[in-house]
Amino acid sequence: MRHRRAGRKLNRTTSHRLMMLRNMVTSLFEHERLETTEAKAKELRRLAERLITLGKRGDLHARRQASRIINSRKVVQKLFNEFAPRFAERNGGYTHIYKTRNRPGDGAALAIIELIPTAGKEEKASRKPSKKKAPREES
Repeated sequence: MRHRRAGRKLNRTTSHRLMMLRNMVTSLFEHERLETTEAKAKELRRLAERLITLGKRGDLHARRQASRIINSRKVVQKLFNEFAPRFAERNGGYTHIYKTRNRPGDGAALAIIELIPTAGKEEKASRKPSKKKAPREES
């Protein structure tokens, strides 16, 4: 029984799993979107949201904790300078996971994990141009 055991093993050793998740979260913050298997995406979401919360805290200790996980200094700067202000008013739920397809080789369920857009981008996406036709002039 695995009562109260959080997280997925993903059929990997501990060191391999942790390094894989570190690489994936670095890529997610660098490109803001990533396609992977559904189980990896769900596990990655836990780590990414924890790091964004560290970014929102913004102090030196939080920056050092994030640097232990993220493999790139530029991405750490991006986390604290771009993502933290972007999600300042939001309490969790910084990512979306979209289930996409099954991988042709092994049939694994794939998903796209992405950071949610900012408020300005959401408004632009939700507004659709009206297609009102001008009245015809009969001649």
